[in-house]
Amino acid sequence: MTYRSESGPGGEPPPGPLPVRAGGDSSPAVPLPAELAEPARTLFADRLPLAASYAELLAGPGVLRGLIGPRETPRIWDRHLLNCAAVVELLPVGASVVDVGSGAGLPGIVLAIARPDLAVTLVEPLARRAVFLAEVVTALDLADAVTVVRARAEELAASRRESAGGRRRRPGRSGRSAAPLPVEPGGPVELANLPAELRVPADVVTARAVAPLDRLAGWCLPLARPGGRLLALKGASAAEEVAEHAEAVRRLGGSPPVVRHAGLGVVDPPTTVVEVVRERAGRTTAPGSAGGRRGSATR
Repeated sequence: MTYRSESGPGGEPPPGPLPVRAGGDSSPAVPLPAELAEPARTLFADRLPLAASYAELLAGPGVLRGLIGPRETPRIWDRHLLNCAAVVELLPVGASVVDVGSGAGLPGIVLAIARPDLAVTLVEPLARRAVFLAEVVTALDLADAVTVVRARAEELAASRRESAGGRRRRPGRSGRSAAPLPVEPGGPVELANLPAELRVPADVVTARAVAPLDRLAGWCLPLARPGGRLLALKGASAAEEVAEHAEAVRRLGGSPPVVRHAGLGVVDPPTTVVEVVRERAGRTTAPGSAGGRRGSATR
């Protein structure tokens, strides 16, 4: 399949229905390497074709819209899809999951593909990313399990607190929130239109390549229920990050962070995850903003 790169206003490829390869086309744009076939079947089971469709959307429209770097295309299966899918072993059956700073949908979309029992909310503040996520959800027919919310994590947490207290939501420190997107069927949900069931704290909050652990805990722990968990997908420096930020996490109401390795014996290398349990309410703000994460090449 060839994706045309015609430009919309401002030189960006226009949004619209995302193309998904017809089932009769036997030459995938992002072939699954033979050495990864077995772990892919283990993690995705009968939903492997859906994962393959998502890989195409990342490599095609995802690259054209700048949500993933073109150099990531050859590594979509091992570095992104399988790396994220390995985390499903840490998720209880039927869990509610909030993916903060979802970007191109990693890990949130992958978790929803691998585990159809999950209820996944993708939280993304940037309009072009939120629109892409909503289009992916529609293209992959995931709308029954996945909701896209255009907001910052701290805005969503404030909305939930104020909803629980019966108060009206107030603007942030800047005096205003992000300009609302037009409400369209299948599009991202704005905070003002957030249904009651999405204002309930989640069982699990995930994040990948978003921010250091102290800031991440400040944004994510308020979105988890008491006893719920933050699962932060990290790299080789996870242990050092835990040692540096453990005290800050404690002040924010989290348990001592634990480094876990998901997918042992299935993916190589296994996925490094920092797990924090929300033990109590803590300080609910953190330096910076969940919308100010680093570039999207690894998202």
